[in-house]
Amino acid sequence: MHRLILKKYHFIDNYNLNKFNNLGRDTCLIWRSKHAQKNIDLIVKTALLCKRKKIKFYLANNFKLAIKLKLDGVYISAFNNNFRGNCYLLKKQFNIIGSAHNQQELSIKKKQNVKEIFFSPIFKTKAGKHLGIYSLKNLFNNFSGKKIALGGINKKNIKLLRLVGFDGFAGIKYFE
Repeated sequence: MHRLILKKYHFIDNYNLNKFNNLGRDTCLIWRSKHAQKNIDLIVKTALLCKRKKIKFYLANNFKLAIKLKLDGVYISAFNNNFRGNCYLLKKQFNIIGSAHNQQELSIKKKQNVKEIFFSPIFKTKAGKHLGIYSLKNLFNNFSGKKIALGGINKKNIKLLRLVGFDGFAGIKYFE
């Protein structure tokens, strides 16, 4: 039987060479620092390393800088309701990914031309909130792109993601 490999998305906010050496090709990096303009040198350094290792690299909430640095795409967080990204001329391989917590945010992400959605939080987190596996059914039915799990994922519950139909998962603590 063919085993489905889940795509992995790792959120980062700094350059750490030791962390990058352990990443496989099935891992994508998302730079999510709020001060991207101040960290351009680190972002460029990370982008060069990702290109060498053939790892996809995304920048959070900054279309202009992601295009300028020729990154693989941009990640639009759930709170970002901005439609300015729709007016940029994008190269063919430029991907737009984003996250949503409910139906309203999912509708906005569809209008922002997002091709992959991070549904979050899937499992219980320290905040106590979570969508739960079964409440995802309506959200899944309203989105035809790739579905990525985010929130509360650990080595024990990762097997459930394949059963439900996720194409990948994202996190910070999972990779530490």
